[in-house]
Amino acid sequence: MKAQLQKRFGRKRDQGFTLIELIVVMLIIAILTAVAVPRFAAMVQSAREAALKQDLQVMRQAISAYTMDKGKAPQSLDDLVQSGYLHSIPVDPMTHSANTWVTDTSDSLSYIEQSDGGIDNVHSGSDAIGSNGKPYSSW
Repeated sequence: MKAQLQKRFGRKRDQGFTLIELIVVMLIIAILTAVAVPRFAAMVQSAREAALKQDLQVMRQAISAYTMDKGKAPQSLDDLVQSGYLHSIPVDPMTHSANTWVTDTSDSLSYIEQSDGGIDNVHSGSDAIGSNGKPYSSW
């Protein structure tokens, strides 16, 4: 049967792909990769920035709540964890460490009932520049 088909339709073509076909496929894959990788990297950076904004907001709210409730500002981020205002100190998404947060301390009193100064703000420990053109340490 096979021999009859070969006679009818011509000679048997070699099995496999030609070099041109392989090059075309590899070129298409390279073009798709060149488009996808930068977009993927931008999306990862955007997700890390969103996580940083959320972490900063949560910690700043915890600092404020601690100060209002206790009548004094926390002396360290660990005070927020020990008092139950934070479950744990979040990992800085830019430095991948929970120990790199930079805190601003002040002796000035934010509330009338506040008796002692302490931490009044927190920032990322990274000096990298964000998508808004400002360093993460100033967010």
